[in-house]
Amino acid sequence: MNIVDDHRLLLSGREYVPIVIGGMGVNISVDRLVLEACRLGGIGHISDAMGGHVADQKFGTKFTKIKAARHRASRDSLDKSAVKFDPQEIYQAQLLLVEDVMGRKTGDGAIFINIMEKLTMGASADTLRARVTAALDGGIDGITLSAGLHTNTLKLIADHPRFRDASIGIIVSSVRALKIFLRGAARVDRLPDYVIVEGPLAGGHLGFGEDWREYDLATIVSDVLRYFESESLAIPVIPAGGIFTGTDAAEFLGRGAAAVQLATRFTVTRESGLPDKVKQIYFGADEDDVIVSSMSATGYPLRMLTSSPCRHSNVKPQCEPFGYTLSKTGTCLYLDAYDAVPVDERGQKLEVRDKMCLCYHFSKYNCYTCGHYVYRLKDTTRRAADGSYELLSAEHVFRDYQFSRDHEIRLPDAAGEPAEKVPAV
Repeated sequence: MNIVDDHRLLLSGREYVPIVIGGMGVNISVDRLVLEACRLGGIGHISDAMGGHVADQKFGTKFTKIKAARHRASRDSLDKSAVKFDPQEIYQAQLLLVEDVMGRKTGDGAIFINIMEKLTMGASADTLRARVTAALDGGIDGITLSAGLHTNTLKLIADHPRFRDASIGIIVSSVRALKIFLRGAARVDRLPDYVIVEGPLAGGHLGFGEDWREYDLATIVSDVLRYFESESLAIPVIPAGGIFTGTDAAEFLGRGAAAVQLATRFTVTRESGLPDKVKQIYFGADEDDVIVSSMSATGYPLRMLTSSPCRHSNVKPQCEPFGYTLSKTGTCLYLDAYDAVPVDERGQKLEVRDKMCLCYHFSKYNCYTCGHYVYRLKDTTRRAADGSYELLSAEHVFRDYQFSRDHEIRLPDAAGEPAEKVPAV
């Protein structure tokens, strides 16, 4: 029977185990996780979401504090037009994060970075250029462009000496979006080295509208493969979203995909940056606990757990220290929602139900973003007498995807290694 290990991903002249761990922010797909993916021969993504905040947590830098002090004058106003990032500080934070992980890389795999266009940061072009340039200067193996169409991103770095050296790919959710990106790529004569096709069951932000239920990953992947064939383009296609077992993955590989991108099962590994107490919440989730919400200030639908503390919060906008989703004129959907909410008899803001302060809540791990199949995580491990679930190693999950058959998931033995097999629910 076809298994994942029967295949290899050929990318930019190199061969990998066709397992890609997606870039999970903020500070979830951390160095420990991506280094394991690389050591095992696959590809791991770090995320550049809120890079200054992450650098402060990891290295003790003061990027967030400095920015907050610089814009102290606007903290009691909803006019955030003066709140800007210093591109050089963005560059320095990104460079620190990338050089640190690349300096500890081992194995035959690769380390990529997920870079989001929707982090507008008050000046979308300047801040995006700083983030992508720093990643290339830091020696990153590859860059995955996400959360947007990225029509001009390649142009921003076309003069960089590693522009054709590093692997560059794009995440899309339709052939239409892919065509828009390819038109921009043609203008700088730089086709993507791979395309990640993300379906409607993925975690976090979705590239769909309220009609996301009308789509399925297999159909979109087939559409992309047919389009590439019609255009005689040999670009690897990597499905993502809802691939829960090794057999799920092998089925996509057998139909022409070059690799698969995975996330949900890796969020609850020991190496994941998600706090352990939140990992236990993920394990305990039921299907009814999963929602797709319009609360995100990016405008994209967001899949998360109903127990997320970010829901119905009235936190004051945190644009001075953060401000990652501010437009160039200093607007944000959360600012609008916060402004529209009345106060109670004590002068306190009532709950903001329509939107959330994305920056603040992601910085505090208050938004429990998840893939649709998060409720199946309890079937991938053992439960202790105290009711807690055993955290698995990233290697255990990686190997299970790589070698499992018949939709079986291997439970750990006492040493945390694969033991008996159980059918996936």
